Amino acid sequence: MTDLHRLSIRELTEGLANAKFSARELTEHYLKRIEKIDAQVNAYVTVTAEQALAQADAADALRQAGGAGVLTGVPIAHKDIFCTQGIKTTAGSKMLDNFISPYDATVVAKGKTAGLVTLGKVNMDEFAMGSTSESSYFGATKNPWALDRVPGGSSGGSAAVVAADLAPFATGTDTGGSIRQPASFCGLTGLKPTYGRVSRFGMIAYASSLDQGGPMARSAEDCAYLMNVMAGHDTKDSTSVEKDVDDYVANLNGTSLKGLRIGIPKQYFNVAGLAADVKARVEESLKKLEEMGAILVEVDLNMTEAYVPTYYLIAPAEASSNLSRYDGVRYGYRCEDPKDILDLYKRSRSEGFGAEVQRRILIGTYALSAGYYDAYYVKAQKVRRLIQQDFLKAFEQVDVIAAPSAPTTAYRIGANLSPVEMYLGDIYTIAVNLAGLPAINAPVGFDKDNLPVGLQLIGNYWSESQLLSVVHQYQQATDWHTKRAAIAEENA
Repeated sequence: MTDLHRLSIRELTEGLANAKFSARELTEHYLKRIEKIDAQVNAYVTVTAEQALAQADAADALRQAGGAGVLTGVPIAHKDIFCTQGIKTTAGSKMLDNFISPYDATVVAKGKTAGLVTLGKVNMDEFAMGSTSESSYFGATKNPWALDRVPGGSSGGSAAVVAADLAPFATGTDTGGSIRQPASFCGLTGLKPTYGRVSRFGMIAYASSLDQGGPMARSAEDCAYLMNVMAGHDTKDSTSVEKDVDDYVANLNGTSLKGLRIGIPKQYFNVAGLAADVKARVEESLKKLEEMGAILVEVDLNMTEAYVPTYYLIAPAEASSNLSRYDGVRYGYRCEDPKDILDLYKRSRSEGFGAEVQRRILIGTYALSAGYYDAYYVKAQKVRRLIQQDFLKAFEQVDVIAAPSAPTTAYRIGANLSPVEMYLGDIYTIAVNLAGLPAINAPVGFDKDNLPVGLQLIGNYWSESQLLSVVHQYQQATDWHTKRAAIAEENA
């Protein structure tokens, strides 16, 4: 029973169904691994051992009574941006270090209904603002492939717990690449669904028109199991779309690679800063897909240079609005002994928010201010529509679009990239959020330092099944998704 952490989600569900092991044994196995390994990785903010064991016992009882679902008893880790009733929800910030939510996010509630066992809440960049998971109030999370490297961000904790085998899968959120980039840096599969596919109710807001929850796991098949839980309309979220949900697991072989047209944007492969190893691995993976029957088609995405400036006006503007609620009055951090109401606001916010969050609030407030609103924010919204139209034009010629997920592999911890350098690292991911499209990262090899490289496939609206299917078939023909970091091989 020492290798339960090596089993896929399908193997875990079969093992539980056939009584090869119980949900309690599986949960205890993961809790022991967390106790042994997590101190090296710093991925968990809160481990909910007592609650997890109670949920596991309830899952076992349900299974014995014949009422279990497919995933009943399978453990999961939640990004600490999803509200969890009775459990601390911090968003990686000092501002919410004392916040215990009175309710569950819809994603968490759906997980409970499916019988998933919550192992705990995992680390992230503060309020999901960052690409390294270093801005967390709880310290930097480390990349299991190399402990001196970042796991990516903002869902760095989610990526690290899966890559270190401290959870079989995890929830993440993606506002500008925060599922795909950490999945790339940690050698995982991560899906950013179409905007509106997964409920945002109970997900602490960063930029409301861009945020979207999604699954992170080792393989497309594992992600499909979690998507079956997460996806669907929610009346509590006005941006949730009322549209039939696919059975993502059943559709894993539903898209034929023969004749599948994969768009290759020439602008993406000529970006300054694209590492040679990353480019080579991505091109090798596309060659493999071509051998499997796909057709590579060159496409133009002419708005590429507008991605970063557009995103870094819209996202901070929405952040400045969303984060105005943290004022030291109702909940969250409050400064000590404020002199008056103005002092309460100023010190609570300056002491409660970290540097990157403050930077984005200031940028956003400036862009929304009276003299600059039309020149910056309104213009950025117009350019956003042009970016969307650029993609839709490309999708008239192709089924999916291929790109690297990130221009480099994982940065060193403490590399102290300038804000602009960090923002430019999002060049391949942010346009997908601006357009509301779905996209997936798949591991496709390693660079010279044995750090994972990711391929990104971007789909048209509501094509999550297609993206999962294409990656699943690629993963049947390759073994990159089965590779494990040395720390993951440690037995509990």
